[in-house]
Formats: sequence, structure tokens, C-alpha cells
Amino acid sequence: MPAAEEDYRQLSELQHFSFCRRQWALIHIEQQWSENLRTAEGSLMHNRVHDESQTELRGDTLVVRGMRVKSDRLGAVGICDAVEFHKDDAGITLYGREGRWLPRPVEYKHGRPKSYDADKLQLCGQAMCLEEMLCCRIASGDLFYGEPHRRTEVLFTQELRSEVESSLKEMNELYRRGYTPKVKRTKSCNACSLKDVCLPELNKAGSAASYLKSHTQEDE
Repeated sequence: MPAAEEDYRQLSELQHFSFCRRQWALIHIEQQWSENLRTAEGSLMHNRVHDESQTELRGDTLVVRGMRVKSDRLGAVGICDAVEFHKDDAGITLYGREGRWLPRPVEYKHGRPKSYDADKLQLCGQAMCLEEMLCCRIASGDLFYGEPHRRTEVLFTQELRSEVESSLKEMNELYRRGYTPKVKRTKSCNACSLKDVCLPELNKAGSAASYLKSHTQEDE
């Protein structure tokens, strides 16, 4: 577990880590980044959503945008696109507000739902941070996708929570060691914004040490 908060992992890193551990390490350990159309459009959407000056009360729902969260247990920090607090007798008390409120994180994503759990992991990580900060239990949240333009509910199952914990634990360890995992080429490599930095096709050639060893043996 990191000793200082500035060494905590960002919850947004869970997306990169779930997609490809090497991509995550190239970005967050080696500080390399290359933007493509998808990442640029996604950044524009988040810039619009992360307006911390916006707090709205819509009937029995209080919406807080750009809420900063952290978990000392997970060694993670992040910013929620939006947290909705729904008036409910089973909820928690909020400073300056009457009644009780149930928190529900909402994350905004460009494009369509992914075939893997990257977005769900990030949202679940936000919920786990909120639970630690607010001393409550959050059963579910929502992902809002730009292309279908609708919400998808995410249930925070024990399986999803365990994956968040194990991923953050592994990320913290790799970051502490400064280790970048080797290439594991998949069909997703073609859509990766770091394809030209990672150069996954070079993995087919093997290592330089293996190349020299094989040619030395041939000469003998």
C-alpha cells in the first residue's frame, strides 16, 4: 500500500489496466501518451461534465459534479463525473441538507458500452471510495454512453469489487517496482492509442538475446 496520498493510483487508471497492462504501464510508469480520435473526443466530454461549480437540486435528487474521492484502504483517488444523492430514509445525512440521502455515482463515457469491464471497474472503484468516505453501502451506479445516449445500470457485485481490489493492488506493486509488462498482442492492439509507441508487432521477432543465441548455435 502506498505510504503517501500523492502515490495513490488514479481510479481512471483501472480502464487502461483492464484494457492492457502494458498500455497502462507505458502511460503511468513511463509517462508516454499518444492521443487518437477516441481519446480526444472522450476528453472533450469529460471537460464538459467536470464542472465543479455545478450542484443541482432536481426534486428529491441532489447532483454534485466533479466530486473528488479517495480510499486509503485501496490506495486510490479519483474524480466522479457526477454523484447523485437521492432522498431516502435509508440514506446518510449531508451537511446543510435536511433528510437522508443515498449516493449513486454516474460516469459519462464517449461511444458505446465496452465488451470488457473497464468502465464498470472504474465506476465500482468510485463507489468503494464513496462508501469509505461516507460510511455507507452503495449497491449500484450508472454509466452514460454518448452514442446510445442512455444510461446502463451497473450492480456492484462482490466479484466486481474483488476485481477492483486485486487490480489496484497489482497496479500499486508494478508502479512501486517501475515494471512495464511485456507485449501480449491481441486484436485490440489495432485500436490502441499507443500502438506506435508499444510496437506490438516487434514481439513476433523475439528478444535480441534469443536471436543472438540461435545464430551463435547455428554457426557452431
